[in-house]
Amino acid sequence: MKPYLHKFVQKHVLLLLLSFTILSNTSAQSFMFGQKVKWEVGLNFGPSFFLGDLGGNSGKGTNDIKDINLEFTKMMKGVFVTAYPKGWLGVRLAADVTYLQGSDDIITTTGIDELWRKQRNLDFKTTVLEGYLALELYPTMMLRRDKSYEPKLRPYGLVGVGVFHFNPKGSLTDASGNKTWYALQPLRLEGQGMTEYPNVKPYKLTQINIPLGAGLKYYASERINLSTELLYRKTFTDYIDDVSAKYIDPNNFSKYLSAGDAVIASKLADKVQPIIFPGMTRFSEGTQRGDTKNGDTYFSVVLKFGIRLGPLNDNSVLRQTRCPSVY
Repeated sequence: MKPYLHKFVQKHVLLLLLSFTILSNTSAQSFMFGQKVKWEVGLNFGPSFFLGDLGGNSGKGTNDIKDINLEFTKMMKGVFVTAYPKGWLGVRLAADVTYLQGSDDIITTTGIDELWRKQRNLDFKTTVLEGYLALELYPTMMLRRDKSYEPKLRPYGLVGVGVFHFNPKGSLTDASGNKTWYALQPLRLEGQGMTEYPNVKPYKLTQINIPLGAGLKYYASERINLSTELLYRKTFTDYIDDVSAKYIDPNNFSKYLSAGDAVIASKLADKVQPIIFPGMTRFSEGTQRGDTKNGDTYFSVVLKFGIRLGPLNDNSVLRQTRCPSVY
């Protein structure tokens, strides 16, 4: 595992353990919720998917599910701790790591919209580190008439707020076919922070997101449960893939970057393949490079493994086998 991933895992596992230690104190529970709180810790893993400017399928590029490229499906892994002050309410603290990737090169259809993106010929990859705080809402637990009834199978919704860190990299391939990846944000490929392009602002690599999702939890025993969960992240950036606005004049790179970086930036900013216009070597300044109307986003479909901590109730999950009454 890379050093920064070691630091990420250590930092967030310690954070989760510290949170558990503080919040599991009986007096803290009473102060926060006015009653004893149930606790759960666990792990999750499953595929994550990127929706942005690069890659996609037939038609115009969108942020819709139709433009998922399964070739770039990556595995998300994470840890979580959840407090349950009520049977219908959970408060989750979680940390995840995943990888996102996109490329125009994999587009296979031949419509004009697809050929334009294939001619653009851009790519990216990034590690994403995230942490979030979210509320889990269990409608069947909220609506149950018999409060002693605890069903084994529980659907739930999820909403929260999080922080994520990314660092997009793009590739250049040499004459021998060797590919080298470069961090894109410092190279200002769309003129970020240049006086010639005052409307193109620099972007930060650490941003806020809004997790939104739903899941289904199954209690295999009084202490162990399994869940499957779909979690979408609403973000407020269009630069997870470092593509958003328009092509700039490559001569401007030398004004803001070192000589070596200016050469690399010029190559990475415009990797045109002359598919539609044979002999074309560069896009002209002001030509659309990305789509500013739709921000980038990502989502995951994970399997969660949870363990309840502490003493169990007399009205245990396994003893409750009858159908629920909700009215």
